[in-house]
Amino acid sequence: MNSSQSSSRAPKRSSTSTTSTKPSTNTTTARSTGPYIKNFQQNLTDGGVYPNGYEDPDGQVPPLPANWEEINRNLAQPRPSLSPSRFSDDEFRNDSNYRRDARCVSGGIPFTNLDPLTNGTLVPGNPDIYYGARPEQLDRRVRNELSGHIIPSTQEDLPVAPNFFLAAKGPDRSTAVAKRQACYDGALGARGMDSLRSYGQENPSHNINAYTISSIYHDGTLKMYTSHPTQPTSPGSRPEYHMHQLNGWSMTGNIETFGQGATYYRNGRDWAKEQRDKAIRRANERVDEYHTATLAVDAGITQASSFASEATSDETYTIEALTEESRTSLNEDSTITTHLQTSAASSGGPSVDYRASVKRSSERSKGTHQS
Repeated sequence: MNSSQSSSRAPKRSSTSTTSTKPSTNTTTARSTGPYIKNFQQNLTDGGVYPNGYEDPDGQVPPLPANWEEINRNLAQPRPSLSPSRFSDDEFRNDSNYRRDARCVSGGIPFTNLDPLTNGTLVPGNPDIYYGARPEQLDRRVRNELSGHIIPSTQEDLPVAPNFFLAAKGPDRSTAVAKRQACYDGALGARGMDSLRSYGQENPSHNINAYTISSIYHDGTLKMYTSHPTQPTSPGSRPEYHMHQLNGWSMTGNIETFGQGATYYRNGRDWAKEQRDKAIRRANERVDEYHTATLAVDAGITQASSFASEATSDETYTIEALTEESRTSLNEDSTITTHLQTSAASSGGPSVDYRASVKRSSERSKGTHQS
């Protein structure tokens, strides 16, 4: 529901800003609530992160992502490598991972570099497997600015902007824990994708599309979910994140159901990469224009400050050059502004109110910088 957690105009950071800051908390004691604790899910819910099947107190069900049908259509596409003519029973029983870029997958690494998703008490996310992009794919300036939303670890060579996750549990482990982990991981990924897609935009918009997939594998059953952001419910609040189940399959029953689940999983992994790569390309295209706009604003502020200083000097010089008669007149029946204008005009200078001009210029520059 963010899916971050950062177009060509001068930047303006809203309450859903993609620029991240780290809280000065003791992570050892403060971030202690993990998915094995039952109130973990309530903490997520209180923070606007909703699990699959959630209904609000009025019985309303969160909306599906706007691209729900598109996602299902893409994930259901047949894969030649899994067709019955090429995928035998022996391969089904000895399935191995297909070739992939090893630098785009990792797992078992706590997401200690990401900003807290809720109130700062949850332990860092820690998916068993996650897929992201090579760090060098994304401009370093973007990485630095969005670090707390898209860089999971301080180990800089690990994948960035992850948006495909797997939580795996053995037969004796809890499905409920896996669901909480998937909900948490998916929301972290959705926030990161939202920040990445919104990078450089003056007013980030949450288009309620899903660009993140999380999965659970427990006791031979695979379940897959989308996670997507929706608009903040009140000014100054954060986006909310919603999880919806795509489908589920028994992966150990027979070759047909295995093929269906493996097709969705592998297509989902490929689809997530496409969405991630598109967002990275957009951010890389915007970064120069974004920073050029920032430099222009900074230059405008410097120029305005210089003008203000010069105007102050001019005022002092003009006042000192006034005749005694003018000084008397100033005290008797005129304002300082009127005589500054008159003095400047009589000496061939422009007839302006320097104080008003400087103030207006500064206000305009300030407004531009904050827009």
